[in-house]
Amino acid sequence: MRNTLKLGSLLLIAAATGCATNSPTLRTESSTSAIRAAEEIGASDSPRAAFHLEAAQEELARAKVLAENGDNDQAGSLLLRAEADAELAILLSREQNEKADATLAVERVRKLQSDNR
Repeated sequence: MRNTLKLGSLLLIAAATGCATNSPTLRTESSTSAIRAAEEIGASDSPRAAFHLEAAQEELARAKVLAENGDNDQAGSLLLRAEADAELAILLSREQNEKADATLAVERVRKLQSDNR
């Protein structure tokens, strides 16, 4: 019984030590999802949004390279920047779409007003 407890304790310590020395895995899901959403919403059609989308894609690629080289802290920071840039691209793209919709609505109102005179 004592040997079993000792063996179990040693295995637990070895597993905990192994987990502590492994480098943390790079989590790219959030950044990748945000980039994909920006692409799907059409961020590349708006110059300002396209700029931030391209920045997000470049930051994601650089983060992957840094992670491969073992620099997980800097890679993690770049992933956060990539996600932020992708989300900004989404917002800028939506803003552009809403402005275009508003312009069309104003044109329709003006046409209706001129038709009713």
